Amino acid sequence: MEINRGKLVFKGLIKGRLVKRYKRFLADIELESGEIVTAHCTNSGSMKGCIKEGADVYISPQNRPERKLKYTWEMIQMPESLVGINTLVPNKIAGSALSSGMIKEFSSYNKVKPEITTSKGTRLDFLLEGENQKKAYVEVKNCTLVEKRHAYFPDAVTIRGQKHLKELERLVFEGFETAVFFLIQRTDADFFSPADHIDPGYGKLLRQVYENGVKIIVYDTLVKPGSIELNKRVKIRL
Repeated sequence: MEINRGKLVFKGLIKGRLVKRYKRFLADIELESGEIVTAHCTNSGSMKGCIKEGADVYISPQNRPERKLKYTWEMIQMPESLVGINTLVPNKIAGSALSSGMIKEFSSYNKVKPEITTSKGTRLDFLLEGENQKKAYVEVKNCTLVEKRHAYFPDAVTIRGQKHLKELERLVFEGFETAVFFLIQRTDADFFSPADHIDPGYGKLLRQVYENGVKIIVYDTLVKPGSIELNKRVKIRL
């Protein structure tokens, strides 16, 4: 992979067909040659709205000797959009975009540090640093659930996600800028909302922390067979 200014470029993606996903982290893929291989699925969630047996998929070869599985599942073709399903991708794209000054809310910060421990047992994705010791914190969330051009997060109940929201809120009360950054790994969403029909507790808390000063940033992506790229802002409906 190569990442630059919010665009992640893959090398050597292999096209196949999804046979089945199982045990959360495994997916059997039939290659165009007819061979069936097992790929690692980084997405441990329900994958509601982005899983369909028989659909075209793309996997990346992994040549590190320590890897038990030699492929990682990267994308799946759904009826309205190609969808990126690798949960490691949003942090790479968001981190690159933040470092490049592409996110207007945080364009004044010139340093971006990943994986920051903010309190005992809690880490957030990014610490941003600017002049005069100015600091901000950003947590990135992967969004793949879209229904009738409406994106939702989460696709399953997330206690961990609620914990992150509370931490961002705490940091706002301490005087820092904070944001939760939802990256939609597909191109077919016109709006974003919390998934109250799946996790009403998360939706209630998201609205609360927003009222208390936590920013909400939502972007979709251009997903192509060889790349995933930060695209445009998506309207928020709370």
